[in-house]
Amino acid sequence: MKPRTLTAAATAVAAAVTLGTSGCSGADRQGAGHRKNPATANQGTVVGGTPQKGGTLTVLSNQDFTHLDPARNWVVSDMDFGTRLLYRTLVTYKAAPGTAGAELVPDLATDLGTSSNGARTWTFHLKRGIKYEDGTPVTAQDVKYNVERSFSPDLPGGADYAARYLAGAEGYQGPGRGKHLDSIKTPDDHTLVFELRKPFAEFPNATVIPTFAPAPKARDKGPQYDNRPFSSGPYKIESYQRGKKLVLVRNSHWDASTDAVRKAYPDKLVVVMGLKDNQIDDRLIAGQGADASAVSWGALRPESAAKVLPNAEVKKRLIAESTNCTDMVQMHTGRAPFNEVKVRQAVRYALDKDSVLTASGGPAFNDLSTAYMPSALFGGKQPDTLKIPATGDVERARQLLKEAGKPDGIETKLTVSTGDKGRAEAIQQSLGKAGIKVTIETVDPSAFYATIGDTKNRTDMVYTGWCPDYPSGSTFLPFVFDGRYIKEKGNSGNHSLFRDKPTMKRMDDIAAMTDARQTNAAWQRLDGEILAKSPAVPVLVRRWPLILGSNIAGAYGQTSFGGQLDYATVGLKSPDKSQG
Repeated sequence: MKPRTLTAAATAVAAAVTLGTSGCSGADRQGAGHRKNPATANQGTVVGGTPQKGGTLTVLSNQDFTHLDPARNWVVSDMDFGTRLLYRTLVTYKAAPGTAGAELVPDLATDLGTSSNGARTWTFHLKRGIKYEDGTPVTAQDVKYNVERSFSPDLPGGADYAARYLAGAEGYQGPGRGKHLDSIKTPDDHTLVFELRKPFAEFPNATVIPTFAPAPKARDKGPQYDNRPFSSGPYKIESYQRGKKLVLVRNSHWDASTDAVRKAYPDKLVVVMGLKDNQIDDRLIAGQGADASAVSWGALRPESAAKVLPNAEVKKRLIAESTNCTDMVQMHTGRAPFNEVKVRQAVRYALDKDSVLTASGGPAFNDLSTAYMPSALFGGKQPDTLKIPATGDVERARQLLKEAGKPDGIETKLTVSTGDKGRAEAIQQSLGKAGIKVTIETVDPSAFYATIGDTKNRTDMVYTGWCPDYPSGSTFLPFVFDGRYIKEKGNSGNHSLFRDKPTMKRMDDIAAMTDARQTNAAWQRLDGEILAKSPAVPVLVRRWPLILGSNIAGAYGQTSFGGQLDYATVGLKSPDKSQG
């Protein structure tokens, strides 16, 4: 959900090591992107049994959060953490492993919303008895206020569903000067009415996003709210030292009878930041003392796989769900040399996806991508319309550069998160063979999206990903390729800065369709049409392998949150062991 973007710090398990009984070698590869995956450990299952109440759950992390402010929180891992622990949204996902975790269930609202006026009007009623950490009630006006905050120029980075769909939202700059959106009505403290500028039958799906969490106006401190969002969930912030440590304790005013999703097993959660990736892996593999009650924020490093998989006791503490997110190389189509389609196509042909997959841990935890949207949006299998070899086609790339008037090649820069440096080096080496010289710039994960979202000062190429917020092409292609929502700063999904009028018109035509089957087929066709214009090169879809401490229970990867650990249900087998 990152932008439903997946944080680029993730890494995967080494290719040579398998998690099941069958191996995966070159002989298992089935063309450019469709490969067999060996069985993964603890996929779609709950690990550790039912937790006991109490104790301290520790999260070991190499980074700080991108944002915890619900108006700005649109990175998968941050959304999982925020919406499961700190604040509630109108609707959320069921707490369950596997495909059951994609089911929408009411959260703040009593139901999934009621539509009228041809799906242009949506009404939600809030449950009674939901309170903030100070005991004051959550109101409909608080939800409206947070939606309005998401428009504020000084709060970039958040989801823009409200901007895309609310009537009268054009040019709105937030509530800072006392201006409010007439298209959000609150006839009483427990009723919200959203007036949309066009029909949107999927609107309840959008209300899972933290934009639709409450934020009381009296607590709003602008950008500083990121450091201390006010809790409507089961936990509240006791302390937060940016880049070092976050401590959550129970919100004594959270009422479990109003919340069918969150179990709130631990008494306390402590996020320890700034650790080295190898340090995190080694501590969790050893699982000694308090680390037995710890989990990892980021994914297992490829180098650590050999320490995990041969050890049956450690291997059973490994979970690995698909992220359902597509990694892409996105090119700045608004300036030379990538304003020329043949140059972009040259990158597409030059890229050796196989080498990137190897740098990502191999086919045990990755699938190569031959389309933008993940396989879940194609009925289970991506099409391969271009038929480019997984290792690339250097000669075709050189020919395209020559046709573009660049016979001597080009020089460019690629920005990646520090966790993606290995992938970037694989990209650099493969493009270099075709005469595309790439300089790599790395950015700390917590600052990555702010850096690439600054459209005036960013590099020509970025490596990032996109995850659908729910199973629909409407939550993928428009966010990645609709040029009408590009922002100068805080730009979210369209990092190719692609402004193509035929593409945008086709998106509008598809959005107006009412038949779901027809709509899905249209999004699938449009994916191929955009792919031919090559504003971005799809590379791979990862899984998210996580090692759990031996005292962890109730753990599984939540597919709707990109395979991240579902913090709604995780806890400890024995709270007494949480302190070591």
